[in-house]
Amino acid sequence: MRTILFSLSAVVLLLVGCGGGATLNLDRRGSIEGDGPDRVTVQHILIAFDGLESSKKVTRSKMDAQLLAEDLYRRAKSGENFDDLVEEYTDDSVPGVYGMANNGIEADRSRRIYERSTMAPAFGDVSFSLVVGEVGLAWYDPNRCKFGWHIIKRIS
Repeated sequence: MRTILFSLSAVVLLLVGCGGGATLNLDRRGSIEGDGPDRVTVQHILIAFDGLESSKKVTRSKMDAQLLAEDLYRRAKSGENFDDLVEEYTDDSVPGVYGMANNGIEADRSRRIYERSTMAPAFGDVSFSLVVGEVGLAWYDPNRCKFGWHIIKRIS
């Protein structure tokens, strides 16, 4: 029994170290690219960390960023005012609102509606999986969400 527990612990540690998803699973669902509504509008809080190309002014560590993102996600899910959280915490521009057109649907950049394919894949997947008013979390992943963690609220 002790050997089994040790082996399981080792696997978990390996997954965490490789970014394999053994960290706290707050909201890792997401739609398959192309699924979901034609368009969505979302507001988000970006939590970046030192060392990312896009976060030259951010000094927090990757671990501090993850802990902050998880805390803000819980707070937003519990009903705390999302606009206030964006204003205080985002590492992106305020108000952090983006419109997205799903794959195969015409975008309109003049109205700030961007093609889903131009956004970080995890950002789009979470955004299109939410119902209006729901909050989700796109986890940092250097291949699918390279800017940091995104706490996302679908607003339309």
